[in-house]
Amino acid sequence: MAAVCPECNGTGWKIVEREEISGAERCDCVLVERAQRLESEAQIPPLYANASFDNFLLTRENPIAYRNMQEVLLTVRNFAREYPHGRHGGLLLMGEPGTGKTHLAVAALRAIMAKGFEGLYFDFQNLLDRIRSSFSNDESRVGDKEAYRDAMEAEVLLLDDLGAHRMSDWVEDTVTSIITYRCNNRKSLIATTNLIDAEAGYATVQRAEPGKPVDYRTTLSERIGPRARSRLFEMCRVVRMPLVEDYRLRKQGAQ
Repeated sequence: MAAVCPECNGTGWKIVEREEISGAERCDCVLVERAQRLESEAQIPPLYANASFDNFLLTRENPIAYRNMQEVLLTVRNFAREYPHGRHGGLLLMGEPGTGKTHLAVAALRAIMAKGFEGLYFDFQNLLDRIRSSFSNDESRVGDKEAYRDAMEAEVLLLDDLGAHRMSDWVEDTVTSIITYRCNNRKSLIATTNLIDAEAGYATVQRAEPGKPVDYRTTLSERIGPRARSRLFEMCRVVRMPLVEDYRLRKQGAQ
């Protein structure tokens, strides 16, 4: 038998008095129940189901990396705290694999949902696979057919590992349509990517040893197209993750 809220006796409304005037307002339990329901529907992978700002492990390998990661944590936390009234409508976390991007992105999404806003998680490659399946197979599952619409319409969308798919005209058009729609309609986007961008301070050409060919590093624009990249930078606060010890290894060591 479910426990009944002592504040509202299960009605969802509680009586409050202000300046000797009685009135009714929504009970906090309603928001808690809504947040729990939203989180259960957000499709967050089990590995990150409990990701939060409080359990994010800061690197201890050196003082500079620790300070830089503290600044990143504060930036992402402030984005979630200020939502939906923040200066930026989105957040783009850029950095090498294993720097903790997904943990922070999910922590931000969960913090926003705790305030009652709808959120949805999609792995970028899985989202494209589901959209492609819905277009090519008349008998595809209903969930696949709705993936494209959900990515467009979700109040807050988290796209994890953006650009983790070989470039094609179809990929470019699909990503551009999703990002452009969300930008034009002021729908928030949280994204993570392992790819680089010159405007974010990355060197796109890797210095090679004498006698070896120059290594031209793959950029975000090359994977999602210049239009989608332009819109993404227009709507998002870009956060560059410090180069630190692999976050997954840090978590294992702390257990």
